[in-house]
Parts: sequence; C-alpha cells; structure tokens
Amino acid sequence: MATKDPTAVERANLLNMAKLSIKGLIESALSFGRTLDSDYPPLQQFFVVMEHCLKHGLKVRKSFLSHNKTIWGPLELVEKLYPEAEEIGASVRDLPGLKTPLGRARAWLRLALMQKKMADYLRCLIIQRDLLSEFYEYHALMMEEEGAVIVGLLVGLNVIDANLCVKGEDLDSQVGVIDFSMYLKNEEDIGNKERNVQIAAILDQKNYVEELNRQLNSTVSSLHSRVDSLEKSNTKLIEELAIAKNNIIKLQEENHQLRSENKLILMKTQQHLEDVENELAVQVSMKHEIELAMKLLEKDIHEKQDTLIGLRQQLEEVKAINIETYQKLQGSEDGLKEKKKK
Repeated sequence: MATKDPTAVERANLLNMAKLSIKGLIESALSFGRTLDSDYPPLQQFFVVMEHCLKHGLKVRKSFLSHNKTIWGPLELVEKLYPEAEEIGASVRDLPGLKTPLGRARAWLRLALMQKKMADYLRCLIIQRDLLSEFYEYHALMMEEEGAVIVGLLVGLNVIDANLCVKGEDLDSQVGVIDFSMYLKNEEDIGNKERNVQIAAILDQKNYVEELNRQLNSTVSSLHSRVDSLEKSNTKLIEELAIAKNNIIKLQEENHQLRSENKLILMKTQQHLEDVENELAVQVSMKHEIELAMKLLEKDIHEKQDTLIGLRQQLEEVKAINIETYQKLQGSEDGLKEKKKK
C-alpha cells in the first residue's frame, strides 16, 4: 500500500477544517441574527483556521536577526494585483499599535471580512502562481487546488455582517489555537458519512496542529523574553538619556554663566581700552604741544644767539673805537705835555 504524501494530507485536513469553520460560522451567524463582533467564538476560530491555511507551505524568509514565516507578504501583494485593495493595505499600515507582520496580516483578514471582499482579494492572489511562488513552496495549500476551493467557500461569508474593532485588539501577541471541540461536540448531529470522514481526517491531523501550536507558543515565549530584554535595555537607555540631559543642562548653565562673565570682562576691557585710548590721545596732544613749544624755543634761542653774535660784533667794534680813541687821546695828552715843557 502506497504511503500518502504528508503535504497532501496536510492540505486535505486544512481544507476540511476550513469547510467546517466556514459552514459553522455561516450557520451560527444566521441563527444568531445579529452583527458579529470580535468576541464571537465561531468568528475567532474562523480567523485561526484561515491563518493556518495561509501559513501552510510558507517559505522561510531570512531577516537580520532570525528566520521567520509571515503571511503579511502575500497579503500585501494583493493591493498590487487588485487596485480596490489599496485602501485596506493603507488602513492596516496606518493602524497604531501593530508591531509585527503577523499582527498586520490578522488586521487585514478582519478588514477584508467586514468589506465582504475576502474571496475577491484572495482569488486574484491564487491565480498569480508565479508571484505566489516567491512566498510559498510548490506544495503549499495556496498553490494547489485546495486553495481555490477555500476561496470559493469564502464567497458564502458575504451573507455575514461583522463589526470588528481592529484598533483595540492585541493582534501581535495572541496565539492562534484551533479549538477542535467546537467542531466535534455536534458529531452525533451530523448524520452523514462525509462529515464523519472529515472529522476523522481532522483528528488524524490533530497532533500536527498541536505541534504547530507548541512551536508557536515557544516562539511567543522567545519573543516575550526578547521584549523583556529590550525593555530592560530601553529602561537603561532612558536612565542614561536622563543623566545625559541633566549633564547637558548643567553644561548649558555653565556655558551661560561663562558667557555672562565673558561679556562682563569684555565690557570692562572695552571701557579700559577706551580710557587708555583717551589718555593716549591726551598724551599725543601734549607731545605735539611740547614739540611745537620746543620748536618755538629753539627758534627763539637761535634768534637770541644771532642777536648776541651781532651785539658781540658791535661790542668789538666799540672796543676798537674806544682803543683808537684812547690812543688818539693819549697821543694828544703826550703832545700837550711836550708843548708845556717847552
């Protein structure tokens, strides 16, 4: 007996799970008779099942810190293929509080359901296998017939009215766990062989889903540990930033004080410089006056020296005249004396 392909079994089980989830949601919603909100259990389980279907066969995408699988990549591709989906993509990116690609993908699914466009959006995606191959392995549910069947089933959800508060939900950290009891509790009321086969197939896959849930829980625990570490680092950085801000304030105060002191010193220096300049101007003026007085004095001395030289010459002339006169007088006296003797 040939062994079944495990990926084919996984696709079949996910398809059966999706059929149960969608049918159960439609039946319960119609009997409920009111607009559904985020707390409605069948609706919560529908989103969990859709998340598992979209995650099947996702390629591991390498990032700087780790390896991860995210369904946001192919969902974000929808707006490039379906112009009317640009609004939902922009709305998701503008939602505050979403920190992870998975959180954005969950918000996208909820908005698409409220718009009654989920089937249309995913239909345009599954027909672009060449583009989907960038995100999914060849055996992924979205790449095979099961994906097309699920998209066809989603059309039935257009009869449901939902009013979901996406903004208030913690879509990043919640763990999507399938509650099998919701689909197994009515086993006695099914009454047909096909449903029993579906449930049996789901039970065969139960261990697979539980293992997947355990892996998700482990990933969430790891993320929580990383978040705690980042919060501690952030707290330390905030403390260091506060210390740095205080140091900056102190340095600014010291700088302001030094500027004030420097300004005061500059004013005093300018005043002193002005006094020195004024005193220097007075000294220069006095020097000019002294130099002028010295020149006048030198001129007066030269004039007096010239006058003195002239007077000396006149005195010499007078002396010469007096000597000559004296000699003449002496000669006259001698002549008179001789005349008297005779």
